[in-house]
Amino acid sequence: MTSTTLLDALAAIVGPNGLLTAAGDIAPYLTDWRGIYAGKAVAVVRPANRDELAKTVALCAEKKIVVVPQGGNTGMCGAATPATGGQNIVICLSRMNRIIDVDALNNTVTVEAGCILANIQQAAADAGRLFPLSLGAEGSCQIGGNLSTNAGGVNVLRYGNTRDLVLGLEVVLPDGRVWNGLRALRKDNTGYDLKHLFIGAEGTLGIISAAVLKLFPRPRSQAVALAVVTDPNAAVALLSILRAQCGDCVTAFELISRSCIELVLAHIPGTRDPFNQAHAWYVLTQLGDSGDDAALQAKIETALAQADEQGLVHDAAIAATQAQVAALWKLRESIPDAARDAGLVYRHDISVAVSKIPAFIGAAGAALEAHFPGTRVICFGHLGDGNLHYNAFVPGRERSDAAARDAIDVNRVVHDVVNSMQGSISAEHGIGQSKRAELARCKDPLELELMRSVKQALDPDGRMNPGKIF
Repeated sequence: MTSTTLLDALAAIVGPNGLLTAAGDIAPYLTDWRGIYAGKAVAVVRPANRDELAKTVALCAEKKIVVVPQGGNTGMCGAATPATGGQNIVICLSRMNRIIDVDALNNTVTVEAGCILANIQQAAADAGRLFPLSLGAEGSCQIGGNLSTNAGGVNVLRYGNTRDLVLGLEVVLPDGRVWNGLRALRKDNTGYDLKHLFIGAEGTLGIISAAVLKLFPRPRSQAVALAVVTDPNAAVALLSILRAQCGDCVTAFELISRSCIELVLAHIPGTRDPFNQAHAWYVLTQLGDSGDDAALQAKIETALAQADEQGLVHDAAIAATQAQVAALWKLRESIPDAARDAGLVYRHDISVAVSKIPAFIGAAGAALEAHFPGTRVICFGHLGDGNLHYNAFVPGRERSDAAARDAIDVNRVVHDVVNSMQGSISAEHGIGQSKRAELARCKDPLELELMRSVKQALDPDGRMNPGKIF
């Protein structure tokens, strides 16, 4: 099939508004948001509904065309960027953005894959409920991408990863058939739970078209504090105190190093340091409950006072208004953008047992300094669930240098420390293109064999988002 014939066939399925072919129109879909990966595509197809999506995938299967699913294109690992060669079709789900149903009594919301995360959060709020998935890109990322990467975010401590928030899925398979698993059931013990194959698969097994998501009672009160801690050991001890005092009220617990604060203050307008002097380590924590604000404020003050008595906390800023809450969270959520603006950063999305976080930080820092003297570490992340974004600027390496961008020597130093602690090299960002080599190096060979068996069974031609994960 010639390119012209293929484009005509695609246009017949999705209409003129659903097909982009001009170079200027498709360019934004061919590069990841970090500007690290770039590819080529014959066209970008934007189906308006599941039927158009299924027909598009079926046509690509018939003509042996590679399919690259894409959501909001906010991923960290290049999983939604096409390869540089061959006939690639990018399928963008942004027009499939309906909130199909909100069932407040069942605490579920059914949505299409192109729904922006913030819009789902708002739909839940309008029904007096909470959809707890929350991350820095929530104003532009799409739920299909969140599902495909098993996104984490700041509320994993209480509510779990995206995988834990899903009851049912609808998926267009590589041959164009549709698996309808949109069941809003919390108990369904009828064999293999197939939805978990597609969550975290990065579009390599099929394209998620819709999902049934869990909702929760909306907290009526919250308390947010930025505490100065002595060191990461003190941060872990503070977490223990908070959980003992507040139980499941602790929804977020974020470790932030001083280098992160300095980056944000330098690169993000409208931010300011809450303290009069610099400190090496901070913890941003949030509590949520069904009671009143005063009771929750008292809980966090009691916990911080106990930590102060034990020499764990030296100062704290407790938000008194929503504006102050927003300002504290802006410091945390702006770190990735600030790091991107500062130059070439080697990003690591690792997890180890919470109790091993301090040891990891010490060992990784020493290993980087030994191999790359003068490395500047940007350490922050979800200490409450053992996930750190442990990033590094290496002297003399610039984003303009392709060899420096492609180098994985820095990553391997960090990942070797992770492996020595039985951790994971990808806690929430996925594998994509950036971690393929490291996955093959770090993952158990039998696990990789089983994963490839699943891939072969569902996508024997290898057309679904090739070059990602494997």
